[in-house]
Amino acid sequence: MSKHQETHQEENQATQTEGQETQSVQPENEDLLSQAQARISELEAQLAEAQQAAVQKEQELQLRARAEMDNIRRRAAQDVEKAHKFALEKFGKDLLETIDNLERALQTPTDHAIDNAKAVLDGVSLTLQGFLKTVEQYGIKAVGEVGDAFNPDLHHAIKQEKVDGMDSNKITNVLQKGYTLNGRVIRPAMVMISE
Repeated sequence: MSKHQETHQEENQATQTEGQETQSVQPENEDLLSQAQARISELEAQLAEAQQAAVQKEQELQLRARAEMDNIRRRAAQDVEKAHKFALEKFGKDLLETIDNLERALQTPTDHAIDNAKAVLDGVSLTLQGFLKTVEQYGIKAVGEVGDAFNPDLHHAIKQEKVDGMDSNKITNVLQKGYTLNGRVIRPAMVMISE
């Protein structure tokens, strides 16, 4: 046998041996491959379930957050509505005493009122002082006193008059008091001023 034939025969034997080994390895590899594919399918299914659960949980959280926001908005709107309705409640309660005093003055029999005019005037004066004190607690203050300097932001001049001994642009007479609410003019005083 020639060297070439020997080499060829050895190659055939090697190929047959490899073929036998491959045939015996192939069933093992096929089992491992099918197990790996089954595991991959199982993991993919678990991943899909986990993703779906995460999406559902996120949707639930979004719905809860929306519901909570709606509740907060509704409560805030109710609070604002109540604040508008009852903002003056304390102010109103504080004025009730003044109203009571005025009603008592009106209930005084007419014949006694004439005899007690000074007492009635004193009562009205005290009631006015109480009323002014109450509104001042809420930031309402009177402006426009005789002798004050004229301020066009606070006063409305009706007339100028010449007054001896008084500087110009001073209030000489107050026809109607003005009022401010926390520094903001709600009604200017109507005044006469010196020239």
